[in-house]
Amino acid sequence: MTDAPAAVRTAPGPTAPVGEERILLGLNTFGDVGENPDGSPQRHAEVLRQLLEQAELADAVGLHAFGVGEHHRKDYAVSAPEVFLAAAAARTSRIRLGSAVTVLSSDEPIRVFQRFATVDAISNGRAEVMLGRGSFVESFPLFGLDLADYEVLFEEKLELFDKVRAQKPVHWEGRTRPALAGLSVYPPLEHHLLPTWIGVGGTPESVLRCAQYGYPIIFAIIGGQPRAFKPLADLYREAMAKYGHPMQQIATHSPGHVAETDEQAREELFPHWLKLRNKLGAERGWGPAGRGEFDALCSTEGALYVGSPETVAQKIVRLKRNLGVDRFDLKYSNGPLPHAAMMRSIELMGTAVAPRVAELLAG
Repeated sequence: MTDAPAAVRTAPGPTAPVGEERILLGLNTFGDVGENPDGSPQRHAEVLRQLLEQAELADAVGLHAFGVGEHHRKDYAVSAPEVFLAAAAARTSRIRLGSAVTVLSSDEPIRVFQRFATVDAISNGRAEVMLGRGSFVESFPLFGLDLADYEVLFEEKLELFDKVRAQKPVHWEGRTRPALAGLSVYPPLEHHLLPTWIGVGGTPESVLRCAQYGYPIIFAIIGGQPRAFKPLADLYREAMAKYGHPMQQIATHSPGHVAETDEQAREELFPHWLKLRNKLGAERGWGPAGRGEFDALCSTEGALYVGSPETVAQKIVRLKRNLGVDRFDLKYSNGPLPHAAMMRSIELMGTAVAPRVAELLAG
């Protein structure tokens, strides 16, 4: 294996824009639970051990970031991202390590900061946190929270987190927890403030909230056409200028799979994508999907990044040119896709897709 070019792998700062000729490439996963040969689900512990192998490989092939998402349901293995990231920090050396996302609404902002500050120390400054409300709501009843407070919980906890992140004595008052009057939070980060992203779906309100705090933004693009997010990316740029904040990175996250050929990538992913899509669809009242929907999403303008290294690289370059994004994160785990297929996808992202993207953007 060879490292991706430094132009793809590194950035001038944790969240600084990288310019028109570059894009940072990362990975993220929810720790999707796979299947054993007999069709039974894997043990969650086995999935977590395999995740460590995937993080190590992502580091070895020179990718920029590795993120794990927080969920509290049987089809995903990651419920405590920071614990996993601390283990990954000890087995990697360069890759940035973060959540994708941390469900701040149902967590304690002070503890979130403390846990990520600890990961930052263990990893020598490679931690980042992505905050969001999450697309699942299992954490609310699990932690005794009322879904009627969905909006106020996120707004107040984000406000408190922002004050804690500043690493100054915290003065805060709200309705979702007791007030704080000048207390300090430890441990502080050594050399910088904790890189903090806001993960958003597709609403202008979420974009404006992110810009108000001056945080970098990541759009979850899991359906439709990525180019449709250009007005939201432009709104973020305009709002950042309005609030007087220095420009931060804009990123997108989309599912996908890389294999040697387009046909192989589609055939490997389709049955697992279909199983996941229809399971979630049944929960959310969507109609059943089929091969037509999958192929449309894999097309040039679709939201799935599935294909050979050349196909995926061309699609990432198109994303860069359409939206002007600084970073793209591939959700490489999709339903019960086997570990071996995911490992090969990660390897190709670093050794073939990343160099090709750098070449195309430099040309």
